[in-house]
Amino acid sequence: MKPIWIVDDDASIRWVLEKALARENLATKSFSNARDAMSALEFETPQVLVSDIRMPGESGLDLLQTVKAKYPGLPVIIITAFSDLDSAVAAFQGGAFEYLAKPFDIDKAVELIRRALEESLRETSVEAGPTDTPEILGQAPAMQEVFRAIGRLSQSNVTVLITGESGTGKELVARALHKHSPRAQQPFIALNTAAIPKDLLESELFGHERGAFTGAQTTRRGRFEQAENGTLFLDEIGDMPFDLQTRLLRVLSDGHFYRVGGHQPMKANVRVITATHQNLEQRVKDGLFREDLYHRLNVIRLRLPSLRERREDIPILVRHFLVQSAKQLGVETKRMSDGAMQFLSGLELPGNVRQLENLCNWITVMAPGQTVEVKDLPFELTQGHEGGADLHGLTLPSEPVGLNGGGHMAPPLGMPAGGASLAAMGAAGGWIGLLELQAAAMLSAGQSEVMDVLGRQFESALIKTALKHTHGRKNDAAVRLGIGRNTITRKIAELGIDGAKDE
Repeated sequence: MKPIWIVDDDASIRWVLEKALARENLATKSFSNARDAMSALEFETPQVLVSDIRMPGESGLDLLQTVKAKYPGLPVIIITAFSDLDSAVAAFQGGAFEYLAKPFDIDKAVELIRRALEESLRETSVEAGPTDTPEILGQAPAMQEVFRAIGRLSQSNVTVLITGESGTGKELVARALHKHSPRAQQPFIALNTAAIPKDLLESELFGHERGAFTGAQTTRRGRFEQAENGTLFLDEIGDMPFDLQTRLLRVLSDGHFYRVGGHQPMKANVRVITATHQNLEQRVKDGLFREDLYHRLNVIRLRLPSLRERREDIPILVRHFLVQSAKQLGVETKRMSDGAMQFLSGLELPGNVRQLENLCNWITVMAPGQTVEVKDLPFELTQGHEGGADLHGLTLPSEPVGLNGGGHMAPPLGMPAGGASLAAMGAAGGWIGLLELQAAAMLSAGQSEVMDVLGRQFESALIKTALKHTHGRKNDAAVRLGIGRNTITRKIAELGIDGAKDE
């Protein structure tokens, strides 16, 4: 189920609704203004949207109009003060599901949101179709930063440099930047500069005149001319030959170029978006990339996170790719078991989203049943993971967990070394069962302050995991954990946790 979006410039109202809905096990996502919510709507949709009417910038009514134009079945609840009741009535007539008048009773608000949720789920089950599939999938914080950047750049023609590992979806982002730009109705031309032989790349980019070289029997338009008034995406720009970098710099500087063998300057009205998986700063230091071109391209830099940094997106990507693959092959969509999905979410996947998509294609063709288990996955992924990889997503240590007098890991009393016995005893209760085993071992060994020791380990594990998800931002980690900023700061100091930052 998708999260419930809360749009309000009042942080206290957002906080109260988030906490109340969290108690109901309902996921939320908050925005402090309507503009950010509108930008996010380009790439994802909520299950229910709750919005204040009066906010700086665009109002809740503007947001309602945008939502109803794109997603008429999405329930929108408007929050209003009593002085705005006329506006609320107008909003209600304009398609709002209901409105909440301030000050509202939180229990009644949750009840109203639940009713809207039920309505939304009914709508989804009736009309669930491919039209709502966004261009780029992702709910992880790292991807939300990318979506926000695309939204901010939507009315700009500025040059953008997209960086990130291979397979992270750099061309998808380039296409999204084009689609949401003023040039959207004009051509989008993509060229992988690493895939074209050096001798042909100049002609590919700038075109050539008839007779310019052997085999040039006709005049040919290059990619710059093909992209006129639109967007030219140059992938793997870090691999561009040094002499061609000079010509590209000239086009970016004054907007003119010459066809190969030509003498007439051509005018280029093109937005250039580039991408690379390489470290351009290092290539500049190594003399392989022009520093002046680097600064021309690096006007706005957009870094795409690797799949390792957005593991929470793996399930939605897997489901999307399995549906997509099944449609292409005309077969029934495969379903991943909980264990198999948890296993995939724990893999490194160096090929990132591209590798995951290829894996889903393999599953659609090769997996024997409709429900895919860990054992059905390719052998190269599962080898070495047979011993308990599917223990509720828990990676088992090589020895059962316990603490000896020195604070080091040791087997619980009465258990043989090796993880199989622990897996068997803890599997029924998941991580709680393992915690009980560890507590029992420590108590049997006469360990003192068991509560304090395990409690500190538990808190440390939670905070470290939250910091990893928020890339070290402790304030964001505090919000995700549901604790205060002062609390997380104190805990980080007490537990000796490294890598936290304020912003």
